[in-house]
Amino acid sequence: MKIRTLLFALVALCASSLAMAADYYVDITNRTGYTIYYMYVSPGDSKSWEEDVLGKDVLMNGDTQRVTLTGYTNPYFDIRLVDEDEDSYTFWNVDVSTEDIIVTLDHLD
Repeated sequence: MKIRTLLFALVALCASSLAMAADYYVDITNRTGYTIYYMYVSPGDSKSWEEDVLGKDVLMNGDTQRVTLTGYTNPYFDIRLVDEDEDSYTFWNVDVSTEDIIVTLDHLD
């Protein structure tokens, strides 16, 4: 009986954590006049940048890239873009559930 109760509690705990996770996305439009080579997206409370989400791709000037963020419990993310001249554009604490990004030279770090 105790094992059954413990097993039920464990399954309920796992199910509740999965139910709290969500999928988000953000559309990022490049209007810098330069090609974006790297795009880093990390949870807003993270101390470091995660992997480059562009991989081998680039984001040409005028193009838009949708970034899907799966399994997170919070819609706030930090986003850093790096262009062909290694200039960076950083957006802090972006609520991707309500905001998309249009990056211009005004956002240059």
